[in-house]
Amino acid sequence: MVTSLCSLHSPLTVSNAHSPTSNDLKTDLLHKFNSPFELQQAHAHLIKTNTPLSTLPLTRVGLVSALTPSFTYARQIFAHVNEPELVVWNYCLKSFVESDNPVNAILLFYRLRRFDVLPDTFTCSFVLKACTNELDLCNGKIIHGYVVKLGFTFNLVLQNMIVNLYAECGEIWDSRLLFEKMSQRDVVTWNIMITQLIKRGDIVEASELFRKMPERSVRSWTGMISGYVQCGKAKEAVELFMEMEEVGVRPNEVTVVAVLAACADLGALDLGRRVHEYSNQSGFRRNIRVCNTLIDMYVKCGYLEGARRVFIEMEERTVFTWSAMIQGLAIHGQAKEALTSFNKMIEIGIRPNGVTFIGLLHACSHMGWVVEGRRFFYSMTAEYGIVPQIEHYGCMVDVLSRAGFLQEAYEFIRNMPIKPNGVVWGALLGGCRVHKNIDLAEEASRQLGQLDPLNNGYHVVLSNIYAEAERWEDVARVRKLMRNLGVKKTPGWSSITVDGVVHEFVAGDETHPQAEKIFQMWEKLLDGMKLKGYIPNTSVVLLDIEEKEKEKFLYRHSEKLALTFGLMNTPLGTPIRIMKNLRVCEDCHAAFKLISEIVNREIVVRDRSRFHCFQAGCCSCGDYW
Repeated sequence: MVTSLCSLHSPLTVSNAHSPTSNDLKTDLLHKFNSPFELQQAHAHLIKTNTPLSTLPLTRVGLVSALTPSFTYARQIFAHVNEPELVVWNYCLKSFVESDNPVNAILLFYRLRRFDVLPDTFTCSFVLKACTNELDLCNGKIIHGYVVKLGFTFNLVLQNMIVNLYAECGEIWDSRLLFEKMSQRDVVTWNIMITQLIKRGDIVEASELFRKMPERSVRSWTGMISGYVQCGKAKEAVELFMEMEEVGVRPNEVTVVAVLAACADLGALDLGRRVHEYSNQSGFRRNIRVCNTLIDMYVKCGYLEGARRVFIEMEERTVFTWSAMIQGLAIHGQAKEALTSFNKMIEIGIRPNGVTFIGLLHACSHMGWVVEGRRFFYSMTAEYGIVPQIEHYGCMVDVLSRAGFLQEAYEFIRNMPIKPNGVVWGALLGGCRVHKNIDLAEEASRQLGQLDPLNNGYHVVLSNIYAEAERWEDVARVRKLMRNLGVKKTPGWSSITVDGVVHEFVAGDETHPQAEKIFQMWEKLLDGMKLKGYIPNTSVVLLDIEEKEKEKFLYRHSEKLALTFGLMNTPLGTPIRIMKNLRVCEDCHAAFKLISEIVNREIVVRDRSRFHCFQAGCCSCGDYW
């Protein structure tokens, strides 16, 4: 060490302007030591030069010594400079908690206790955070005990952290018990409990707590709105947002993202546009997450041009932005533009991710591009090192099945390196229906019966395949199986929003206040359609009934009722947007093409898998869906 110290005072040969000077080396030694040994070197230098010990950065002394045998040596330094050592140790705890290895904070805490260093509220808060990060309930309970023993239960921050710790570690009922026993609570306490209940899917209990809150912050409202969206209750999310506006709470960026997600689920374009305008006025235009959600909202509301506009106006685009746009173009039948966007993305150096390829495979599926689909699927791994997930396999099976390559799709499933799920077999079953392959449909149905026996959709598809083949005994057998399993067919419905009010229709609906006028208007449309060569496609009515009854059944499909209502109640020339929970049938598809030409209106239908944009007698899907 003497040699080392002496060398610091030896003349240095300066070879160039960038060589370190003696002062630089001293500064590095005194302020950038990284080990107990280097600390000792710095200490020795201070003694030799008669420099005050307080020159040392004490927090660095603590960090390099905390978990080493030099712990007591660091304590001696703190004692000599008359520095309250707990301040330094608390800094070390904070640094450890924020590092990649928070468990070091827990280890340091126990070392402090072993040397009788008395913790304060800050000490406990840092260690509680470490326990939460590590999901370490065992040590968390010990720290909880210290909080009680040291009389820190008055500290609301610590109490909130303990409530959160128990919930994060899966002890939600212990967390709730602590919450109920707290003598005082602030808005943070309530937010923690509500957030934890939402995480566990208990939206009802979370809502009840929300209603009991004495005061609510923007975070309270946002958390509850987000919770409704996560639990599939988009309608409740929008209603709560409206209530938030009424009481005068200004939404933040996170609120905007949550409400836009709800609008996307509901197809609530008018509200989505209003939230978009508010977002711009509030300065959120540069927020990438807000912009990405806006793209998704416009896509899912059937307004592709709105999504394009947001995309073009963005100053910065991430892989998520490009992927959202590619996916949107795909489900709107704009496959060529989706592939062009992908090429542009690659050209500017943005590396695709797994979501990007899901969008590309959807584009290929909706257009019947089998060759391109195969190329994209295999290039994922070969060119970009992305391991295909179950979603990618499902998309590839869909590409092959829709195009009629059913045997190849079946072999593809059999050779998958991961176990196929219901979506994969369901894609094959859907292709079997389109191409009327009963044998493979039965095989897919057998697999689905084991994987997802209570999914009514798969039973219905098989029943329909039998019905199209007029195998009525098999239809009866499938329906009997559904009854025995307690599985009911999901009723089809269609909805349309007019003047901010959502109107929902089911097949044959006579309950709507304007039902009689809707039926009369439909008859007029029917006359015009027949003049253009419309013939009802009764083959889609899979019931063993008379032909006239089938036609009557066809004319009362929910999407036809929604469209007729929309034509009656919206201004001439404005687009009509309809949401349907099931696949659009062939007859409605043919009828909508003709009606779009007759009334000179754009008609956008969002079904369970894609969008159909009818305009001037054509559909964006190119009759391939």
